[in-house]
Amino acid sequence: MAEAEWTAVDRYITDTLVHPDPALDAALRASEEAGLPAISVSANQGKLLQLMARMQGARNILEIGTLGGYSTIWLARALPRGGRLITLESEPKHAEVARANIAHAGLAGIVDLSLGRALDTLPVLEEEGAGPFDFVFIDADKPSNPDYFAWALRLSRPGTVIVVDNVVRAGAVADPDSSDISVRGVRELNALMAAEPRVTATAIQTVGSKGYDGFAVALVTE
Repeated sequence: MAEAEWTAVDRYITDTLVHPDPALDAALRASEEAGLPAISVSANQGKLLQLMARMQGARNILEIGTLGGYSTIWLARALPRGGRLITLESEPKHAEVARANIAHAGLAGIVDLSLGRALDTLPVLEEEGAGPFDFVFIDADKPSNPDYFAWALRLSRPGTVIVVDNVVRAGAVADPDSSDISVRGVRELNALMAAEPRVTATAIQTVGSKGYDGFAVALVTE
């Protein structure tokens, strides 16, 4: 199958099972108009994240990597009354766009966007007792994936679900000799998860409008 076919299938799935949403559509438009990179999750991936968070019964969600807030909106809508989501973003422009998108979706009261390098912010969250989180979504710079995962584990509890995006890299993740720092970050993440006795994890390959990639999913067991 060619990428055009993958995209057509994504369009069919989205049209059939996801449906248009004014706030989400506006978030994508605002992000594009602001010149943000077009690397948000697709609509069907966003709904998958939302369903996973709902199935897990998440009340406290951590997102590492906000971009324009598209995935943030999907995840925040999974929360029950009284739930909260903390999202971390290092780029001021991205944070500005995301805050506006989150507010437009009516979620400003339950989403806390923290501006700054995640590796600086995560220790602060720990000091403030922000965890444990029930669900963690990691979608930021790939070389830092091992560090993000380690922090997600520190801020988790037994039963926490950790999802990491972009772990297949168009198949490049299978190359042990790759010099690509993003590929190396994913491979280090996989090695870390495999060696970590407190989690059980797997990864799945995906194709679609975002090309050939995949998600890693880990369940904290102890």
